[in-house]
Parts: sequence; structure tokens; C-alpha cells
Amino acid sequence: MTQFLLALLLFLAMHIIPAVPPIRAGLIAMMGRRAYLLVYSLVSLVLLGWVFHAAMRLDFIPLWDPAAWQAWVPMVLTPLAMALLVAGLLSPNPASVTLRGPAAEPGAVTTITRHPVLWGFALWAGSHLVPNGDVRSLLLFGSFLAFALLGIWMTERRARRRLGEQWNAITLSTSVIPFAALLTGRARLRVDGPLVSGVLGSAALTVWLLLGGHVVLFNADPLVLTTL
Repeated sequence: MTQFLLALLLFLAMHIIPAVPPIRAGLIAMMGRRAYLLVYSLVSLVLLGWVFHAAMRLDFIPLWDPAAWQAWVPMVLTPLAMALLVAGLLSPNPASVTLRGPAAEPGAVTTITRHPVLWGFALWAGSHLVPNGDVRSLLLFGSFLAFALLGIWMTERRARRRLGEQWNAITLSTSVIPFAALLTGRARLRVDGPLVSGVLGSAALTVWLLLGGHVVLFNADPLVLTTL
């Protein structure tokens, strides 16, 4: 448990501390934007792998019985989560997390939600809570879900202060809740390169995971779980 908590705390710290504007600006000024993003991404991946490795070493303590319908929740929501995550990272977005610099127009994915990366993370974590009814999964995915939802709230507050009058224009055509702006008519769905890349990348990764990749990474076959 100690190793898991340490890995989780370091992972969370890695995403909370550099998000503070003065710290982020200082790191970018010292390293350059491209080098900063590269180092940040690599360290994040290493820490995420450590979190999973430490979680898998915890004792298995069941909380609820598995059922076939539970496995369908991540199978439906995870492709959407991955598409939002990839498209969000590749799209200009002054209101939320992105790997892109400032641009005149936010990416098309922001018509779905102005926090695509954080919602992608939240949907992935939340959907995986359902079929994994044990204590270690609750600690793992529950922590990630709480972190993503808290991140949305914190990012909203920071963007509102940072963007000033521009914030009002952004909120007129976007929404926090995915698809809310589209369903209420405040936004029209656009398509651009990052959104297409997100959809295609998600489709390719989903096929690989279902054809054996998930077994290789996590020793669990989603297709088998749907037939329980």
C-alpha cells in the first residue's frame, strides 16, 4: 500500500504543481515549450505505469460481484474517452489542457466540451470502476476520477480569471458537460484534423485492445467479461 500511495501522490503532484501558472511559465521559460511538453509527457507516462504496477501488487479484496453488463460500460465509454483525450491534446484550447499553443480559434472538439482531456480521463476512470469491484480498483480508478473532476473545476476557475472578457465568448459556444452546448443549440459540431485524429486513433486503439492488447497490458480480456 505504501508504494501505491507514493506513486499516486507523485502522479497527482506532477499534474497539480506544474499547472500553477507561475510555475508552468517558469519551467517553459527555462526549458522551452517543446522540451517542457516532452519531459512532462514522458514523466507522466512513467508515473502512470508505476501507479498501475503498484496497484496490481495490492491484495484483491472484492466489493461486489461481476456481471456481464458491467463490462459493457467501459467498452462503450472508453472509445469516446480516448477520442476526447487525443483530440483535446492536439487541439488549440485557451480554456483547458492542451499540448498546442495559442491559436485564433479553439479546436472542433471544444464544441463537444471545453475540457476534452479532463473529461476523457474522467470517462475512462469512471467507466472502469463499474466492472472492477474490488478495493484496489476503487482506490486506483476512484482517485483518477476524483482528480479529473477536481481538475475540471480548478481549470474553470483559472481560465475565467486568466481570459477575462474572452471567457464570455468561449462559454457562449462551449459547455462543461459533454454535448450540452450541441444539444441546446449553442454550438454546431465542427470537424478538423485533431478531431479526426482522435476518432481514428481511438478506433485503432480500441481494436488493438479488444484483439489482445488489453490482455497483454492488464491480464484481462474485456470480451470474455461480457459473457459472464
